[in-house]
Amino acid sequence: MLDSIFFEAYNNCRLYVFDSLISEDIEFYHDQGGFSNSKSGLIESLKNNICGKVSRIILTGSIEVYQIPNFGAVQFGYHRFINSQEPPNSTSRYSKFVHTWKRESTGWKLFRVISLH
Repeated sequence: MLDSIFFEAYNNCRLYVFDSLISEDIEFYHDQGGFSNSKSGLIESLKNNICGKVSRIILTGSIEVYQIPNFGAVQFGYHRFINSQEPPNSTSRYSKFVHTWKRESTGWKLFRVISLH
């Protein structure tokens, strides 16, 4: 599944994999951080703010994927993030996400992201 490849790269700071799976036309909607449509900005943010600090944990059994004919797929689920820069007893609650994957000429790409905390 693309999600596991994508977040394995996220959790282990494999920027080249992360880059290869993001569409040039990415749109990222975050209920706390706002809107971004810059692929290079997302990768730079990952490099500066996430690498070696934050890891994602999926809520087992929460993933749903639906095919969108002649386009790609939409994925729903719940995940949480652990930040190693926060105190050890800090808790992170599960939050909802929606990913739209698009089949492009170069393969499957993450096209739209909605992150709700």
